[in-house]
Amino acid sequence: MIKIAYSDRYLLDLPKDHKFPIQKYALIKDQLLYEGTIEEANLYDTGLCTEEQVLAVHTQEYWHKIKSLTLDVHEVRRIGLPLNQRLVDRSLSSSCGTLKAAVHALEDGISLNIAGGTHHAFTYKGEGFCVLNDLAIAACHLLQNQLASKILVVDLDVHQGNGTAEIFQNNSQVFTFSMHGADNYPLKKEVSDLDIPLKAYTTDSTYLQILRETLPKLIEEQKPDFIFYQSGVDVLDTDKLGKLALTRQGCRTRDQTVLELCAKKQIPVAVAMGGGYSERMADIVEAHCNTFRVAFDIFG
Repeated sequence: MIKIAYSDRYLLDLPKDHKFPIQKYALIKDQLLYEGTIEEANLYDTGLCTEEQVLAVHTQEYWHKIKSLTLDVHEVRRIGLPLNQRLVDRSLSSSCGTLKAAVHALEDGISLNIAGGTHHAFTYKGEGFCVLNDLAIAACHLLQNQLASKILVVDLDVHQGNGTAEIFQNNSQVFTFSMHGADNYPLKKEVSDLDIPLKAYTTDSTYLQILRETLPKLIEEQKPDFIFYQSGVDVLDTDKLGKLALTRQGCRTRDQTVLELCAKKQIPVAVAMGGGYSERMADIVEAHCNTFRVAFDIFG
C-alpha cells in the first residue's frame, strides 16, 4: 500500500490575502479521498522531526533562533511567514513527513508527502516560505542510517532549489538537479550539481523534451539508489509567480516521466509537493492531485 504523509499541523492561520496558499494541503487530501484515489488507510500522521535530525542539516545558531522564536524582523520577512510556535511545529511536521516518506518508499517503491519541498531553506537561513529543508533532512537521515548510498534530488519546481544546492554543495553522495525558470526567484542562484535554467514561457513540448533527454542520462551516470522528487506545480501557465507556460496535462506528463523512470529502474522515490500559486485554487489542487493519481497509476 502506498503511504501518504499528512498532518493538520501543516495548516497555518494566515491572512486571506497572503500569497502562500496554505489551504491547498487539506483540499488536496479531501479531493483525493472524495474521488477514491486514496483511502483513509493510505494516510498517516507525520509526527515531528527530532532536534538531532534538524541539526544534521541546519546550524545550531539558526535552529536555536527558530525554536526560541528569536529570528529578527529581517529574517522573518525573508521567510515570508509569521514566526510562531505553529510555524515551528509545521516545519518539523512537514520535514518529518518527507523523512518518513523516504523510509516508506524503501519498502513500497514510492511514498508521498502532502506538503514538503521546502528547498529554499539553507543550512543557516530560511527564505521563500521555507524554514527547514525537508528534502535535506530526509536525505541525511537515509545516509546516516545507511539506508541509501547515492541520492538524486530531482527538483522540478519553477524556482531553483537554492537551499538544497547550498546544503549539499560538498557532499558527493547527493546529486542535486534543478530545472527551473531562469528569470525567476531567487534572483541570485546557487550552484546545483546540474542546473537547467529555462526561458520564460517555456511550453510543454520544449520542457518535456529537455526532461526526457536529461533525466535518463543523469540516472545512468549517477546510478542513484534513492530519488527525491520535488514536484512543484508553479510551472503552470496559470501560476502568478512562475513565468513558465506548462498546461495542466503537461505538468501531469512531467510527473509521469519522472515516476515511470523510477519504477522502470526500480529506484525508490519520495515525493514532496513544492510550490503552486495559480490565481484559482482549483488549478493548484487539481495539478497537485495529478501527481498522486500518476503515482497510484504507476505504483498502485
